[in-house]
Amino acid sequence: MCLPGIFIVTLLTLSIPAVHGGKVLVFPQEGSHWVNMKVIIEALHSRGHSVSVVRPSDSWYIKETSPHYSSITIDIPGGADEEFFRSFVSRLIQIKREGNSAWTRFSLDMELKDGFFEIHRKVCEMIIHMLENKQLMQSIRETKYDLVLTDPLNGGGVVLAHYLNVPLVFNVRWTIGGEGHFVIAPSPLSYVPIPAAELTDKMSFFQRVRNFLVYIIRQYLYRQTMGPHYSALVSRYFGPEVDYFSLFQAADLWLMRVDFVFEFPRPTMPNVIYMGGFQCKPAKPLPQELEEFVQSSGVHGVIIMSLGTLIGQLPHDIADEIAVAFA
Repeated sequence: MCLPGIFIVTLLTLSIPAVHGGKVLVFPQEGSHWVNMKVIIEALHSRGHSVSVVRPSDSWYIKETSPHYSSITIDIPGGADEEFFRSFVSRLIQIKREGNSAWTRFSLDMELKDGFFEIHRKVCEMIIHMLENKQLMQSIRETKYDLVLTDPLNGGGVVLAHYLNVPLVFNVRWTIGGEGHFVIAPSPLSYVPIPAAELTDKMSFFQRVRNFLVYIIRQYLYRQTMGPHYSALVSRYFGPEVDYFSLFQAADLWLMRVDFVFEFPRPTMPNVIYMGGFQCKPAKPLPQELEEFVQSSGVHGVIIMSLGTLIGQLPHDIADEIAVAFA
């Protein structure tokens, strides 16, 4: 090769930008929360990052094989009981139809307390099973993950990240301590409504009292259903002087699944990144049979209504009323 050719090849080689593909360990939440976590995982994979997903052997949403991630399957139940969540949705719909009073909502919380207690007990058992498996932990350490990405609706990913001493990133809306902002940011109850209270930021005196009482009850339930498990877990691996919520609040980045402009005004923190609508994608062509159905509607078109992943729990009479309204 002539000298000018060598010079050009060398120049082009030096001008290629450096690319660093990170290694991400994901500790997700089962159920519908996996749907939005999967969007992030696919985006990470498309950008050249290596993703590993921790999943229990009885997972009902998270597949063991995927072109976008490798699985670390833990041979122990993960705690996310599909039937429990279906009954929760059914009971919530029933309460809404009966008037949704403060007392009925409190009754629902008390009914569900034992179920959530059991779920978080199993999550902690899964983490203990992982940390006590020396061969597994050696393999995870040797992989040298750059960060842990987790949904803080369960606390397993928090413990795992601190145990591995790697940065912790939340894909978050709800946490084991309630709505995400209440865990990390100042939240004056005089104008920041608790979601369960169903109030706005403009509250009368008695509404503020209601907001405060709902907050106290919720904090009590969170401490009773989740606190014992995570406190014991943290004490076992980090010492009795370490508080679980201090580890939780030390997360490096909070990817908040809301759009700030749709929320009531409230304080936030600099490490909270709002990403509402991140799962939206350009439209794709419909499958042939669906395209034929849409075209058969003529000038009237079709209506698409999304109700999440537990649509089977919607009572038939409500489904009929929706259909009549759209007809």
